[in-house]
Amino acid sequence: MKPEERIYLGVALAKPKVAFFELSSCEGCQLQLLNKEATLLDFLSLLEIVQFREGMTEKSDDYSIALVEGSVTRGDEIERLKKIRQQATTLVALGSCACFGGVNQLKNRFELDWVKKEVYGEHPIDTREVQPLSAYVDVDLEIYGCPIKKEEVERIIHNLILGKSVEHPCYPVCMECKANQNVCLFDLGEACLGPITRAGCDSWCPSNRRGCWGCRGPSEEANVSQLLEIMKRYGFSEETILDRLECFGGFSTYVEEVKKG
Repeated sequence: MKPEERIYLGVALAKPKVAFFELSSCEGCQLQLLNKEATLLDFLSLLEIVQFREGMTEKSDDYSIALVEGSVTRGDEIERLKKIRQQATTLVALGSCACFGGVNQLKNRFELDWVKKEVYGEHPIDTREVQPLSAYVDVDLEIYGCPIKKEEVERIIHNLILGKSVEHPCYPVCMECKANQNVCLFDLGEACLGPITRAGCDSWCPSNRRGCWGCRGPSEEANVSQLLEIMKRYGFSEETILDRLECFGGFSTYVEEVKKG
């Protein structure tokens, strides 16, 4: 056995060639992967990373797994994403921007020419309505969050390498919050989308006394009408819940329902 090989059930695991890419984003999800140094080397030892601008200068287009951060908001990004899709056996949408459009998609609420003028003045710029990766290519796997949670990415990558299925929780963040014995943030006067947001973050924000903003998108059978009742019971306005539902783009199909009343 070679020193760099990893063994699972007596079988040597091949290292998949992995490349990281960024479209329109803050690149915070990629930076997350470089955090938590206690497990970083073990995590990297499972992969052969051939392209990762945040962490290395070497670069190769020979990869089988592509993890793409960011939303699509320019014509050249569409073409770049399609080329990545052609090369990759597995394409992973990394983070809320890639999965839903993320914070970037907030500009879709405004007239595009007005946005361009307000932000860039008379400087010519190629920008268009923000879309997630799935609007242009087939996405094999989505990893949610803003930013992503490194422990979850490690688990998912392990499963991909071992050929195991990748399953996301279907229950809401509230269940993780209760398991962590947190005081409900509604009782502390904080609005929260925990009752309708997909779990998997280990109630990251509520555990730090911050109400959930829904960066992971809706849980299965998200009961938005019930959340509206809860929000009103605690004195929060419809505008408050709309601000949160619209923030990351994951609840776009529910926003119109709320606006219709």
